[in-house]
Amino acid sequence: MNGRVGALLRRRESGVLLAVVLVIAVTTAINPSFLFSDSGYANLLLTPSILAVLAIAQTFVIVTRNIDLSVSATLGLTAFATGTMFSSWTGVPAVVVVVLAIALGGALGLLNGVLISVAKVPALVITLGTLYAYRGIQVIWQGSSLITPDEMPDGFTNLGVGSVLGVPVLAIVALLVLLGAGYFLGFRRAGREFYAIGSDEQAARLYGLPVGRRVLIAFVLSGLLSGLAGVMYAARYATVSSSAGTGLELQAVAAAVIGGVAIFGGSGTPLGAVLGAVLLTTISSTLPTIGVPDFWQQAVVGALILLAIVLDRVLAARTARRLTSEQSAARLDPAPTTKAAIR
Repeated sequence: MNGRVGALLRRRESGVLLAVVLVIAVTTAINPSFLFSDSGYANLLLTPSILAVLAIAQTFVIVTRNIDLSVSATLGLTAFATGTMFSSWTGVPAVVVVVLAIALGGALGLLNGVLISVAKVPALVITLGTLYAYRGIQVIWQGSSLITPDEMPDGFTNLGVGSVLGVPVLAIVALLVLLGAGYFLGFRRAGREFYAIGSDEQAARLYGLPVGRRVLIAFVLSGLLSGLAGVMYAARYATVSSSAGTGLELQAVAAAVIGGVAIFGGSGTPLGAVLGAVLLTTISSTLPTIGVPDFWQQAVVGALILLAIVLDRVLAARTARRLTSEQSAARLDPAPTTKAAIR
């Protein structure tokens, strides 16, 4: 991203952060217990954690001009796998279960990546198919059974509600994921190539970038983070049904887009995606508090998505016009040596 695009993104992220602050302030003014109750502050940090990790997973994919609709099914499948491993392997260290569940998510993401980057099938088609396929596998595997809290160790489920110095553990996990994703996309060559591919895939190929490999990596990273989100879901709710995570795929896309990750690829940051997730979950928490019906909650989210997409298009068009104007001015203004020669 050039400096101008980076400045626009920072302005967008600041706007989302301001919106979060305003929503919290207005709701607290109407109902002070929203923020100042015993659990109010902690819930504001805890509630967005899982969606934030999924939004970061989407960011890796969307910046390459793709999309992953299977993240929610991956979350559900890995959450059930987490509970099943704990109930079947009594005494196994929790870290082993966590690593295996995340690896399962990575394998599901790898399958998506192979089908998309090797078979050249559009990501929307593939991940819509794997969304239903992964969900179907979970339904067949799980049946009508339910993972309950007594099937998982207390030490693991306590992480879902525990805190360190007043900060929920899951929020700390989301923060660590944000820092890692931000470093990768912002400072590593492979991460910067994600943006180049999303901006102009054909130009990236002509430049010699390994487009297929980078897209594959993006989907593997999405799968790994979705697997981590599944582990977080199991720890947070301690109960896993066959419908776990249903609908979160669209919320993850919405969070990323609202936070400034361009749906057409090439720009956006994990920080923006996390702020988008915080805004969505905060709105979902505040509207019932002030007595707004469920229908209007969905309408507000939909309006935010449409507004974000329109804003992306307006900013992209404005940037394109400005670049075209600058290039035209450069062609009309001779170089200094040419001016001297004319004199």
